[in-house]
Amino acid sequence: MFRNWILWILTAGWILAACTSPQATDSASPSPQPDSVTESSSSPSALLTPTLLPEEPPPARAQSEFNTDFDKHSVPYSEILSGGPPKDGIPPIDAPQFIPVNEADEWLEDREPVVFVQVGDDARAYPIQILMWHEIVNDTVGGEPLIVSFCPLCNTAIAFKRTFNSTVLDFGTTGRLRYSNLIMYDRQTETWWQQATGDAIAGEHTGAQLEFYPASMISWMDFKNLYPNGSVLSRETGFSRDYGRNPYFGYDDINQTPFLYDGTTPDQLPPMARVLTVELKNEAVAYPYDILSQANIINDTVGGEAIVIFWAKGTTSALDTNNIPEGRDVGAAVAYSRVLDDQALTFTFANGKIFDEQTNSEWNIFGQVISGDLKGKQLKQIVSINHFWFSWAAFRPETKVYNRK
Repeated sequence: MFRNWILWILTAGWILAACTSPQATDSASPSPQPDSVTESSSSPSALLTPTLLPEEPPPARAQSEFNTDFDKHSVPYSEILSGGPPKDGIPPIDAPQFIPVNEADEWLEDREPVVFVQVGDDARAYPIQILMWHEIVNDTVGGEPLIVSFCPLCNTAIAFKRTFNSTVLDFGTTGRLRYSNLIMYDRQTETWWQQATGDAIAGEHTGAQLEFYPASMISWMDFKNLYPNGSVLSRETGFSRDYGRNPYFGYDDINQTPFLYDGTTPDQLPPMARVLTVELKNEAVAYPYDILSQANIINDTVGGEAIVIFWAKGTTSALDTNNIPEGRDVGAAVAYSRVLDDQALTFTFANGKIFDEQTNSEWNIFGQVISGDLKGKQLKQIVSINHFWFSWAAFRPETKVYNRK
């Protein structure tokens, strides 16, 4: 397998041709080139306190495609590159259809990754094999308007609340990247939003941030076993795509170079190392998958809050082989608060099972007690996000990297 820039240039061109909407023509899809040629940007910095920058001209193509107030922006436009496709050239799913688990089981393999989101009793799975081609689903789960997003170049599956300032927003793809990360826009004001952080970086809402909603990337088998009555995003999207095929095959090789990324990366980890990130009360911690796969559980405190991370094997990488179900097993990790009924629990892993030290009850990766004195109890899931290290560090360079002692 050729894993070099020639491959990625060819792949980017193929994705562009494949991801245009059915009505679009080839001439409407420019080749993957930056919107403007500028000097390299400075090192990435966190958007903890966005500052309105002096006016500077946005890329000409963006001005022709968007009705965005480009005079307002919190990042230099020199940091924003074209990923190839135009506005909504990678089409979001605006009217998602859902099917029962038994129907989805006909085309989903057990180890395939899905994004799991639950609001109340409404549990939904969004297969990565579909999100790979659309990146955004505008949905309402359990009465809560949500956006479920996935950036393949950063391996980030993130959910946000769509209600902002009492208005329900609908999101699309700009076709632009910043530090290789998806830039979204809302159709109501055409403000540009950074997917990795939820920050508004250009337009009317510059300086604001979307509210995260817990979402996790787990295996199809884990979802269907625990939620046999759950709902699954259907392949009937209104678009013809090769669902199940990975157009970015080989991208998550640990020795790979991030695509369209010109930032610096702290050297604690290789740029393409998989991490699960947690940010609470201005403290950010990255948990390397290499450590998670050895420990299986990690008890920690972040931002003064007691948390635990459960890791389980059995989930493939969606970015490894051409056929997603054949990818290597990278496992799945989910973070929870360790506090239950005002008591901070401590967890251990023994004989392939998770137990708490206080009652010796057994738990599953969904933070639920499956046997013991606490049966029926459940931990509160907290926002934790899968990233490649370069992606998270670009936006949160002050992040601590967990080191198992």
